[in-house]
Amino acid sequence: MVSLSPADLSLLLVEPSETQRRVILRHLNDEGIAQVDGADGVQSALDYLRSRRPDLVLSALHFTDGTALELVQALRGDPLLKDTPFVLVSSERRPTELEAFKQSGVAAILPKPFSRDQLGLAINATLDLLSPQELELSHFDARALRVLVVDDSRMARRHIVRVLENLGITQLTEAADGDQAIALLQEQMFDLVVTDYNMPNINGRELTEYIRQHSVQSHIPVLMVTSEASGAHLANIAQSGVDAICDKPFEPAEVRAMLYRLLEQ
Repeated sequence: MVSLSPADLSLLLVEPSETQRRVILRHLNDEGIAQVDGADGVQSALDYLRSRRPDLVLSALHFTDGTALELVQALRGDPLLKDTPFVLVSSERRPTELEAFKQSGVAAILPKPFSRDQLGLAINATLDLLSPQELELSHFDARALRVLVVDDSRMARRHIVRVLENLGITQLTEAADGDQAIALLQEQMFDLVVTDYNMPNINGRELTEYIRQHSVQSHIPVLMVTSEASGAHLANIAQSGVDAICDKPFEPAEVRAMLYRLLEQ
C-alpha cells in the first residue's frame, strides 16, 4: 500500500467556536494539513459525512445540538462510516467522562490546549490506520498468528481488530467477556491474548490469572488494554502475570512496538 503523509489527509473539523477553529487550523497547517472542512455541531457534521468521506474527524466535545459522543456513536453505527478515524479535542480531564470515548475506539484524545507533539502523535495514529504496514517478525509469520481479542465493548473490539489486521494479523477470534474467552481457550490454541481490563463478571486481571494458573496455555503472552492510569492500579494488573500493558486509545505504533517485544524475545 502507498504510504501516506499528513499532507495527503482530508479532515473534518467539528468545532463550534470560531476562535478555537482558527487555533486548531493553524496547528493543522503547521503539520502540513490543508484539506480541512468545517462543521459546528453534530447534525452539520453528519450531513457533511453522508456526502463526503474525510480521512479523519477531529471534534470538540460539546455542541448546542449534542456531544461528540453522540457523533462518534452515530459514525460507529453507520456501515459506511464506522471505520472513520476519530480524534477528540477536549479540556475534559475526568476519567469517567472520557471512558466512553476510549471504549468507542477513538484514534486519540487530545487535551485542549494541545502541543504540536501531541497533535503529531494523533495524526500518526490516523496515518497508521489508513496506510497499514505488516508486522515483520523473525520467529513468527504475522498472518499465521492466532490472536484472541477480549473486550466487552463491540466498538473497542472493532478498533483493536482493525489495528491488528493492519499489522497483517488475520487469524483473529473475538470474545465479548472473560467467560467467553475462557471457553475459547479451552477449545482452541492461541499465540497471543489481547484483553481489556474492565469487563463484567471476569475482568482482564482474573482472565490472566486463569491463563497463568489453570490453562494448558499458561505460557501464552497477554497484552492488557486499559484506560486506568493510576500507578497502584497498574501494579495490581502487572501482578496477575500480564506481559505488557497498553493504554486506551489503542495506538498502532505503540502496539507494534509491544508486539515486537513480546514475540521476538
